Amino acid sequence: MFVVLYRWRIHDGHEEEFVEAWSRNSGIYLKEFGSLGSRLHRGNDGLWYSYAQWPSEQSRKEAFSNGTADAAATAAMERAIAERFPPVTREVHADFLQYPITG
Repeated sequence: MFVVLYRWRIHDGHEEEFVEAWSRNSGIYLKEFGSLGSRLHRGNDGLWYSYAQWPSEQSRKEAFSNGTADAAATAAMERAIAERFPPVTREVHADFLQYPITG
C-alpha cells in the first residue's frame, strides 16, 4: 500500500468550502480511480492534514495522469488554500487501523 500525506493552511472563512471540495474530489478518486480512501483532519496547529491510500505509487500516478477528478472542486480547493506544503509519500509496513462496519 502507498500513502500520501498532504498539508495546507486554509484562508479563514473558507474551511467549509475546502471540506466540501476535498470531499467531492476524494469521493471521485475512491469510486472511479482506484483510491483506497482518504481522511481529512484539522490539526491543533491550524493546519489541515489529509492522507490518501493507494494500492501502489503507480496506481496513484495513473489516477492523476488525466488531470483532476473534478475541475470545479479543484478550483474551490485552490481558492480556499492560503499555503500548501509539499506532499509526503510513504509505503505502509504495518497497519493497525480499524475501519468501522457501516450498514
